[in-house]
Amino acid sequence: MTDDKDIIQAVKANANQGFKLLMAKYMEPVYWHIRRLVVSHADAQDAAQETFVRIFRSFDQYRSDCSFKAWIFRIATNEALRLLSRNQGKTMMSLDDTPAVTLGMKADEYFDYSQVEAVRLQKAILTLPAKQQLAFNMRYYDDMTYEEIAQATDSTAASAKVNYHLAKERIVKYMNSNEA
Repeated sequence: MTDDKDIIQAVKANANQGFKLLMAKYMEPVYWHIRRLVVSHADAQDAAQETFVRIFRSFDQYRSDCSFKAWIFRIATNEALRLLSRNQGKTMMSLDDTPAVTLGMKADEYFDYSQVEAVRLQKAILTLPAKQQLAFNMRYYDDMTYEEIAQATDSTAASAKVNYHLAKERIVKYMNSNEA
């Protein structure tokens, strides 16, 4: 796996080659991060594509005082929230919106319903407030540190940790009260 520093240097040296490395490493994780927020496969594809367009256009704005991964996930999160806002007819969705707008959305044909526990977990996650949903997804699925989560969500590491642990508690409570 290519190191982020190598990707950054490659983009600066040769944008096309660098973005091939960037896409190879981050396309799938960004897609799934967005997919967990917007649920729909088609919407996730659109938002992921727009995320990489935004990364390309704003690459010179990346500051090395922030994790490259967190910067990418912040752009992806904002793009997912932008898409959800458009779909809901709002001007802009906020991380403070609760419960998550995705609760009322239906999964599409790409979702594997044969994994009952995965479906229950996803339903539990979708009942969480947006900040808890993001913290849980980024920590559990994307293996991000609390500091990276904080950078991606414009919060603090302590807040990210609290949101993750509150999310875990709510998910366990949901799973125990909605046993199959």
